[in-house]
Amino acid sequence: MEGKLDPQDVRLFSGRSNVPLAKKIADHLGIPLDETRFSKFSNDNLFVQLGASVRGRVVYIVQSLTPPVSDHLVELLMMLDIAKSAAAREIHAVIPYFSYARSDKKDAPRISITARLIADLLRTSGATHVMTMTLHSPQVHGFFSVPADPLTARMTLEQFMRQRPLDPRHDVVVAPDMGRAKPAARFAAGLGLPIASADKTRVSDTEVKIGGLIGRQVKGFEHALVYDDEIATAGSVVELSQVLVESGIQRITLVCTHGLFLGPAIERIKSVPQIQEVITTDTVERPLDRRPPNLTVLSVSHVFAEAIRQNYLRRSIGELFEGLEV
Repeated sequence: MEGKLDPQDVRLFSGRSNVPLAKKIADHLGIPLDETRFSKFSNDNLFVQLGASVRGRVVYIVQSLTPPVSDHLVELLMMLDIAKSAAAREIHAVIPYFSYARSDKKDAPRISITARLIADLLRTSGATHVMTMTLHSPQVHGFFSVPADPLTARMTLEQFMRQRPLDPRHDVVVAPDMGRAKPAARFAAGLGLPIASADKTRVSDTEVKIGGLIGRQVKGFEHALVYDDEIATAGSVVELSQVLVESGIQRITLVCTHGLFLGPAIERIKSVPQIQEVITTDTVERPLDRRPPNLTVLSVSHVFAEAIRQNYLRRSIGELFEGLEV
């Protein structure tokens, strides 16, 4: 893309949740990733200091809300507040994984609609703009009272999958529930494949039930690409995978934007030998013990970098997705 960022006018910082992604974004933009200093006082209070002047400048702060989520959230809020107090001209919160997008409604008595609360906290702390990727619940976009850009990894995932010998007679894209049916249909259309959608009932945070209708939809297919926004404990995708195997599917590829692989996720995925590959992106940084042996990680640093470039140059973010329904 044409247009360079002025390294004297722009500051890019990162919290501690995903420094490798932040470095890749900086490299794409041709600007440095400025230092941020973190430490804790004896009473466990967090100390944060931005390592470069932000006065009058455009500031981008990269931080995913990954475990420990509360620590990473407080880091982000403090960094935003520091930039505001130090007279930054603009303050952009770049949140590759916005975990609280799952808390989008009041479905039980006396609970918080936490996604809205976090959106308000970001604005109060100083964010003048928010950039994120693949919200679990798209309506969370409307919770932000500052401009917000929800980006998509679908083009990156599609481009990678097009290198595979896919055949609409044998391969089918499967949405794990009706809420993901529309994004999965777009993914399938980009690959020229048919689409099937499961009927999921969530029992608890770690347990789901998949209805039997999916068996009829995938009858005759050999390979299923299960397309989801995130995999946390893998309860949904593994339950679905077991139903697919019982329905005659021989090979399964799990595809998601946010691969967290928490708790029993790795063992659950290993328990289904038909799951031959897991494909995700680097919105989440994973330690070695949270990586399935058949994991492929694609970088979305270029998506964030070009969105930042468009934002800085006052161009439409939509230019990045011409002809694409996100």
